[in-house]
Amino acid sequence: MTVEVSNESGIDVSEDELISVARFVISKMDVNPAAELSMVLVDQSAMADLHMRWMDLPGPTDVMSFPMDELEPGGRPDAPEPGPSMLGDIVLCPEFAANQAEAAGHSLGHELALLTVHGVLHLLGYDHAEPDEEKEMFDLQRQLLEEWVADQVHAYHEDRQTEKDRRLLDKSRYFDEP
Repeated sequence: MTVEVSNESGIDVSEDELISVARFVISKMDVNPAAELSMVLVDQSAMADLHMRWMDLPGPTDVMSFPMDELEPGGRPDAPEPGPSMLGDIVLCPEFAANQAEAAGHSLGHELALLTVHGVLHLLGYDHAEPDEEKEMFDLQRQLLEEWVADQVHAYHEDRQTEKDRRLLDKSRYFDEP
């Protein structure tokens, strides 16, 4: 799966983290592993322009999604195997997200991960215009974000254990010397 990130926002963010969460969600949602996703990070001025042009709403926003191919998670059992396709583009505004993160009491990284999950779900056809759609999308968004965080914590602990094991084995070589 290809995830490309272009940071035009002027704010330093972890592109690896954005790619990680996007890949995790795409995988969990059973999208073809050859799917492609583009993520662009922009400043507030560029986001305000996109927001007005595409949504006819003034001012910047946190995330916008622009689906390309009509994809649905999982697909139908009787459908032919889908080939690689372009999910679409997610546009994030880190400056706007930083203000939201501060108000919510968490880090910019957490906010951008949440917005990435949100953006991918929009690309897959989820919406929150109606109360029942909002509940479904936001419940799924929360679940996916929690699972990704748990996965990251597990990987961190595995890496630490591997490093501890390596150091222990390095020390044990001295027992073999006369």
